[in-house]
Amino acid sequence: QVQLVESGGGLVQPGGSLRLSCAVSGRSFNGYAMGWFRQAPGKEREFVAAISWTYDSPYYGDSAGGRFTIARDTAKNMVYLNMNRLKPEDTAVYYCAAKSAGWSGLSVGAEYDYWGQGTQVTVSS
Repeated sequence: QVQLVESGGGLVQPGGSLRLSCAVSGRSFNGYAMGWFRQAPGKEREFVAAISWTYDSPYYGDSAGGRFTIARDTAKNMVYLNMNRLKPEDTAVYYCAAKSAGWSGLSVGAEYDYWGQGTQVTVSS
């Protein structure tokens, strides 16, 4: 059974930092792309970043804004999203996802095969 379990969300002040973690299990993710998406209340789901599990190649959406960094640790079966200089508009539920079919369509949520349950990030003073 494939599982993606996010952690690390919480309340942070504007300008602060958080590191989200995603523990993956249940199958080999070789050849997969691992992505982070977010969804704010009343808004559509938004692509944040993705990384190749095999080749460690990152790809960022506009929402990452040069402030977020995605990484993965294949030995620990973990995917991370390091978020710096957080803004109130970064408030959302953040989801980890896994995509099996190649490097195209990375920003399209429907292309992903597996999803975590999400972790809430709130940026507020």
